[in-house]
Amino acid sequence: MSEATDVGADALLARLGQKSLVLVGMPGAGKSSVGRRLAKRLGLPFFDADDEIEKAAGMTIPEIFASRGEAEFRLGEKRVVARLLQSGPNVVATGGGAFMTEETRAAIRAGGISVWLRADLPTLLRRVKKRNDRPLLAQGDAAERLAALLAAREHLYALADLTVDSREVLHDTVVDDVIARAARHLAAPPHPV
Repeated sequence: MSEATDVGADALLARLGQKSLVLVGMPGAGKSSVGRRLAKRLGLPFFDADDEIEKAAGMTIPEIFASRGEAEFRLGEKRVVARLLQSGPNVVATGGGAFMTEETRAAIRAGGISVWLRADLPTLLRRVKKRNDRPLLAQGDAAERLAALLAAREHLYALADLTVDSREVLHDTVVDDVIARAARHLAAPPHPV
């Protein structure tokens, strides 16, 4: 880590206040991996919203989907994300569908800085094939399902405050990008209403 990067992290922390950095994006975008490293660099707590949902429900996400359905899962997700934002500043990695809910987007806007970790379809597919705990990708052809989800979600992810490309580089490089962009975002004068 370079001295310039340390300065960037310090500048970001000074400007962040009580807001959280909230990573959004597709399954396989690297939200948890990048989020853990980002939190460590900034000296902030890290929360994976999916892990917190599982703790609150006392069951895994695939079990929640199977027994309660996606709608019930999204309600729990909304509550967990809102709770995590109240304890900021921290770094939160959301599930791939969290940002699709208007109420969750509004809560993130109010209590955080949203960062879309954008990755192309081949990168996402390569990464999600390593895990089998993603209920929305479990049925049918994973590549087709992932492509359909990406097409349906991209326009909402684009509403995030920042976009950082998650690509095949060291996660620390993506962390550097998030820190630099978030610090610049927070330093910019607010847009007139």
